[in-house]
Amino acid sequence: MRNIRQFARTTAAVALLAGAAACGATARGVAQDAKANTAATKAGIETLDVKTAILADKTVDAGAIDVDTYGDTKTVVLRGSVPTQAQKARAEQIAREHATGYKIDNKLAVVPK
Repeated sequence: MRNIRQFARTTAAVALLAGAAACGATARGVAQDAKANTAATKAGIETLDVKTAILADKTVDAGAIDVDTYGDTKTVVLRGSVPTQAQKARAEQIAREHATGYKIDNKLAVVPK
């Protein structure tokens, strides 16, 4: 009988430890997911801010400009085309002004109309 009680206590202790470890792992997973979701949301906001600012600037033909933001590398990428080098430079300037703390990767092609 004594061996059965000892076995039951040991089994209960192991189960409690395993449960506590699983809860800790779950909490860490939730925290990591929340952090990733926050970074993705911030990146989305940066994309929206930059694209809106480029569209609002009447000196840039923004119809063929795509803006992508990568929160993990804190990089804003401009893709597509503009008709002049001046517009390419202005689009990059706008991105720098509106995506503070982000690197700007200007991949815009100059394609005259």
